[in-house]
Amino acid sequence: MLFQDPHERFMRMAMREGERAREQGEVPVGCVIVYEGRVIGKGFNQRETLQDPTAHAEIIAITAAAARLGSWRLEETRLYVTLEPCPMCAGAIILARIPEVYFGASDPKAGVCGSLMNLLEDQRFNHQPTVVSGLLGEECGDMLTGFFREIRRGDRPRWSGSN
Repeated sequence: MLFQDPHERFMRMAMREGERAREQGEVPVGCVIVYEGRVIGKGFNQRETLQDPTAHAEIIAITAAAARLGSWRLEETRLYVTLEPCPMCAGAIILARIPEVYFGASDPKAGVCGSLMNLLEDQRFNHQPTVVSGLLGEECGDMLTGFFREIRRGDRPRWSGSN
């Protein structure tokens, strides 16, 4: 599409990161961080691969973006992620001072950008990003439900250890 909405374009990039996670047997969550119209950080879930509970797509993308800018302050950026951020990732978003967060699918079990609570809009923190939910939400949700359906059917091996 020639005149694709930039928010949709960046969310589709995050979805491609999620697909990379799926290809590695990870939960298909992807994230990109944009500065001045360019992607400066990207990541996908790697908890199983790295055996690291903090290896969420958002954390990996935030680390990459901070390295690219040479600053932990990501004040003029936008974060696009396929799944509603969890408490850890929301905390990192607040600490990095990311002003805009766009997510696709809601996460009723761990999401804190409207599902369980709204951590990012809590006025007690020194920073409250603008949150836009549901951007390509159905497509992002389908990517996740398809992955877990494959596991239940036995088309995809379960991970070792507990989840």
